[in-house]
Amino acid sequence: MARTSLTKTTGTSANPSAAVTLTMTAGDASNGNQFTFTGRDVVILHNTGVSTRTYTITSVADPYGRTGDITTANILAAAYMAIGPLSVDGWRQTDGQYYITVSHADVKIGAYVLA
Repeated sequence: MARTSLTKTTGTSANPSAAVTLTMTAGDASNGNQFTFTGRDVVILHNTGVSTRTYTITSVADPYGRTGDITTANILAAAYMAIGPLSVDGWRQTDGQYYITVSHADVKIGAYVLA
């Protein structure tokens, strides 16, 4: 099955006149999630459940052939986590996407692009 695409929120300027609302989407534990990766993206995770959940970020070989998935990292119940921005090398998939998979739909995912 195809990964579920996430809606990205674009950040404000260095001199904002208002805040932006981050779009949070329930993670797709069966198919995984993706978004178009720029290298200026920060992923926000929120475990809305009462049990510890996990997430995995899939890497690709960097220019030196190294990979390093972030595999089944824990998110405690009710916790928030932020990841990034990550380098394009080693993280942008061949289709231009960023791949993230969560263990349960209790984990909400937001993708925020730094302005």
